[in-house]
Amino acid sequence: MNTGPRETHPVDEQDAGTRLTRKLPSEADTQALGREIALFARPGDRILLFGDLGTGKTTLARAFIRAMLPPEMAEDTEVPSPTFTLVQPYEATRVPVAHVDLYRIADPFEVDELGLEELAVDHVLLVEWPDRLPVLPPHRLEVHLKDAEGGRARVAELVGYGDWAARLERMEAVRRFLEEAAAGAGEIERRFLQGDASARRYERVSLPGAKPMILMDMPERPDGPAVRDGKSYDELVHLARSVRAVYAIDTELGARGYSAPEIFAHDFERGLLLMEDLGDITFGRLYAQGAMEEPLKAATDVLINLAGRDWPRVVALPEGPPHRLHDYDEAAFVIEAELLVDWFWPHARGGEPCPEMARRRYVKAVRNMLAFAHPPGEREVWVLRDYHSPNLIWLPERDGLRRVGLIDTQDAVMGPAAYDLASLLQDARVSIPEALEQEMLAYYCAARGRAEEGFDEAAFRLSYAVMGAQRALKVLGIFARLKERDGKPQYLVHLPRVAFWLRRNLARREGLPEAGAAALTAMLGWLDEYLPELRVLAEEFQAEAEA
Repeated sequence: MNTGPRETHPVDEQDAGTRLTRKLPSEADTQALGREIALFARPGDRILLFGDLGTGKTTLARAFIRAMLPPEMAEDTEVPSPTFTLVQPYEATRVPVAHVDLYRIADPFEVDELGLEELAVDHVLLVEWPDRLPVLPPHRLEVHLKDAEGGRARVAELVGYGDWAARLERMEAVRRFLEEAAAGAGEIERRFLQGDASARRYERVSLPGAKPMILMDMPERPDGPAVRDGKSYDELVHLARSVRAVYAIDTELGARGYSAPEIFAHDFERGLLLMEDLGDITFGRLYAQGAMEEPLKAATDVLINLAGRDWPRVVALPEGPPHRLHDYDEAAFVIEAELLVDWFWPHARGGEPCPEMARRRYVKAVRNMLAFAHPPGEREVWVLRDYHSPNLIWLPERDGLRRVGLIDTQDAVMGPAAYDLASLLQDARVSIPEALEQEMLAYYCAARGRAEEGFDEAAFRLSYAVMGAQRALKVLGIFARLKERDGKPQYLVHLPRVAFWLRRNLARREGLPEAGAAALTAMLGWLDEYLPELRVLAEEFQAEAEA
């Protein structure tokens, strides 16, 4: 078998979507490039490392793999060269990685026996000596490493094909933004930070002598297809599509004394922000440790304060047009609630779509319920929309309202104050005891009653039940969609909890205005007739809670 060095695969000038050249004066620079590429890696990626013996392929590969490991494992995990095993898998990385070395492959068709295509479904394939591959995949990143300066340095030429073309451009844009923000302060340390269920990407960034910061990478999202009245879903529900919204909402919240992240640098055109790192102590972590009442009360205090203030519909930005907040209107509420019949129904019925007659009756029941979403005479406030355990950060070193850190606020709209309270007290991901939920609801209403002459507690409680039900209908659809469309079944574990809160909201009668209570009853009647699966899920959750 011929195991000698071969010519590297030539770069095709016609097909290359993006090309970058990086000088690597030292081994540390080669390692840094491996770590940088790891920040942009996704399941199914093919990253191909070309170069003669001794040009740094294994050095780059090891740095890439260590960067993909949890920080506590990175230093102690052995990363051997797979020269003899040919394929070395890593499952503890944030995305599974298969490190492949084809140096000992004599015939490209021997590659088929390694099962790389099966691994590539959910692994990153990191391949040394990829010239042995029988066919190069259309979507790939090629890294061509060469000696320079008589062997004292190296040069890396990166070429992105297919979906890696835009990603490589993004990688370079982020690097330049961070270098400009650092202004020569020293080496920039970057670490992938787990993002959310969206297309946004985050990094934890450190500079010498400075506190850690968060990079938010949110390129402006193009509008999707029209789904109703010539508008896309994002337009109808008023989802933010650029970092301008993040800057506007967080800056205004910070100016008013709340703990939204301070923004240190921005590039609106590229969709990049460098912002304050509020830490990792999410409310979800506190709840899991048994610390629930104090943070929940503090977060409720924030909402009480928000409800007592006037909020602008337009926020100025340092450049470009101002950011305008939309109304959380009936059209948005309805199309969000329709996610239940669009996604949960077929999920629960083995792919069977919701019949048109049932859908029409559903939408009518939703609209009747939504007539009571806004208590008469109550001011509209900023609704942060995702005011729940993953997006609330506990800051015990701060005072008062500032103990609650607020993130993921860019989709804020003008709407009823009850929405965020329901989001907080009826958390979809963490089980908050119903007795505590009711205690906090009473605490909120008492505080509003003391502060506001004419506060209508009955109308607010009805709004709270309506908003809690609408949000639960939406979340049930979203979690089913994440499983069916996006291949993320882990969200299904929360369906019983959300079904419980949905039915609890619709079953509440005591002290509510008669017409509103009737609308809730009608909504519950539709669910019992058409989706009895939700009752089963709710009873399952209640039985486990009582056990």
